[in-house]
Amino acid sequence: MDIFEKLLKHMGPIGEHSDRAHGYFAFPKLEGEIGPRMKFRGNEKIVWSLNNYLGLANHPEVRATDAKAAADFGLAAPMGARMMSGNTNYHEQLERELSDYMGKEDTTLLNYGYQGVMSAIDAVCGRRDVIVYDAECHASILDGLRLHPGKRYVFKHNDIEDCEKQLRRATELANAQGGGILVVTEGVFGMAGDQGKLKEIAALKDKFEFRLLVDDAHGFGTMGKTGAGTGEEQGVQDKIDLLFNTFAKSGASIGAFISGEKAIINYLRYNMRSQIFAKSIPLPIVIGHLKRVELMRKYPEMKAKLWENVNKLQNGLKARGFNIGKTNSPVTPIYLQGDIPEATAMCLDLRENYNIFCSIVVYPVIPKGQIIYRLIPTAAHTDEDIELTLKAFSETKAKLDEKVYQVAEIPMV
Repeated sequence: MDIFEKLLKHMGPIGEHSDRAHGYFAFPKLEGEIGPRMKFRGNEKIVWSLNNYLGLANHPEVRATDAKAAADFGLAAPMGARMMSGNTNYHEQLERELSDYMGKEDTTLLNYGYQGVMSAIDAVCGRRDVIVYDAECHASILDGLRLHPGKRYVFKHNDIEDCEKQLRRATELANAQGGGILVVTEGVFGMAGDQGKLKEIAALKDKFEFRLLVDDAHGFGTMGKTGAGTGEEQGVQDKIDLLFNTFAKSGASIGAFISGEKAIINYLRYNMRSQIFAKSIPLPIVIGHLKRVELMRKYPEMKAKLWENVNKLQNGLKARGFNIGKTNSPVTPIYLQGDIPEATAMCLDLRENYNIFCSIVVYPVIPKGQIIYRLIPTAAHTDEDIELTLKAFSETKAKLDEKVYQVAEIPMV
C-alpha cells in the first residue's frame, strides 16, 4: 500500500471532520489587534481563547521594545545554533534575570516550549531510569515520554496515594537496574485549570529518592505572590528540581526556559539536542522577553487585575449553576453534556448570534457525550465582556437542555 493512500483513507479522529470544520471550528482566523475583542469573519467577537493572561501582547512598552529590537537587529541575528555562533549578551542577561525571578541558580533558554520539554526529558533520562508522571500531563510531556527508552509509570491525576504507589514500583525497578527516578507533573493543568499537588509530591521526597520536573506554563506570571509560579504559590519553589516555563502564555510571545541547579542546567545546555541542533532565538524575541519580565515584576497590578476578572467570571458562572470543575487558576472550563453535532451547533450560536469566541473541546480529546468550553480570562477583559459572556452562556445552556441544538451532523459553516 502507498503510505500516503493509507493516510488519506484515515484522516484521524479530528481530521475526519475537516471538510466541515476547517476555517471555523479548526484553524479559525482571528484578525486585528490581539485583545479581548477581535474580528472573526469580519465581525467583532469577545475572545476567550488567547493565553494573553496579563494583557502584555499589546502593552505599549512591549510593542515599542519589539519594534525597536526588530529595527535594530532584524530577525536573522544571531545566526546559527546557540552553542556554535548564536550566543549573545542579551541571551545570557535574560537567563540571569529569569533565574533571579524563579529563585533558581541557573536557567537555559529554549526555542520552543513543546520540543524544549521533550528534549529536557530525553537529556535527563536514560534507559535505566524510571519516569513517574501525572496522567493528565500535557501532550508535549507525553511525547517526551515516548522518546524515553526506559520504563515509565503513570499515576492517576493529582492522586498522591497512587503517586506513592507508582514511586514504590519505580524505586524497586530503578534500584534493580541502577537507575534514577524523575517525577513529572504540572503546576497548572491547562485543560481543567486545577493546580498540580506540588507540595504533596515534594513531601514524598522524605520517603523516596527522586527528582521533580514541573511544567508551569500556565503558572508563570499568574500564580504566586510575585508571579514566579505555582511552586511559589504553594511554598515549594525550592523543592522543584527542574522548573519549565514558556513565554507563550503570560509572556504573550514564543519560546521557553528551564531553571534549576547550575550544574544540571549546564548539563542540559550541552546535551539538549533540540537546542544544540537548532538556530538560536532571534534577538528581537530575546529583547522582547527582557521587557516582558521587567513588566511582570514591576507592575503586580497586572496580575491583580487578571485575578479580579478571573473571580468575576468564575463566580458568575458558579452562581448561574455552571460546573467549572476544580479549577483554582485562571483557566476556566465549563463542563456540559452533549454529542459533537450539538456541541458544534451551540458553538456556532455563541459565535454568530452572541459574538462570543471561545475554544470548544469534544471527543476524542475528552470522552464521548461531554463538552468542555475553555475560557481564558485576561487582565484586558472588561466587566462588560464578562457580563455579556455570562448572559450568552446562560441562554445557550438553556437551549442545549431543551435539545434545540440536536442536529444530525456538524453544521456546515
